[in-house]
Amino acid sequence: METVWLSLSGVPYFLLYFALAALLLLCFARIYSWVTPHHEFDLIRANNSAAAVAFGGALIGFSIPLASAITHSMSLLDCAIWGGVALVVQVLTFFVVKLTLKQLPARIQQGELAAGIFSAACSIAVGMLNSASMSY
Repeated sequence: METVWLSLSGVPYFLLYFALAALLLLCFARIYSWVTPHHEFDLIRANNSAAAVAFGGALIGFSIPLASAITHSMSLLDCAIWGGVALVVQVLTFFVVKLTLKQLPARIQQGELAAGIFSAACSIAVGMLNSASMSY
């Protein structure tokens, strides 16, 4: 029984880190939707698959380094700082992809699935590199 109580003693820390991660994820989603010229949520509500794939890839691309930040952080503040770094890197990724693929926002608005998949793949790839770079 002592082992169970010892195990459960980690629940408050789990809740704190999970709450921080959820907050950072919501912040990322909001900031990402502000910096993109297309309106992700409106497009997704209108059944635009390209927008759903691109936005979903961005969320995954941010969540991967955020998970690394949680795993490798020494405190909630450390986690928040590295989560912020991940957020900036992932938002900048959109701008780089936008330069690489001409008319990216317009193509996503028009529902071009290839543009959405490419954007998502770039976000996930950068997220994986972002995560690996946090393993200091």
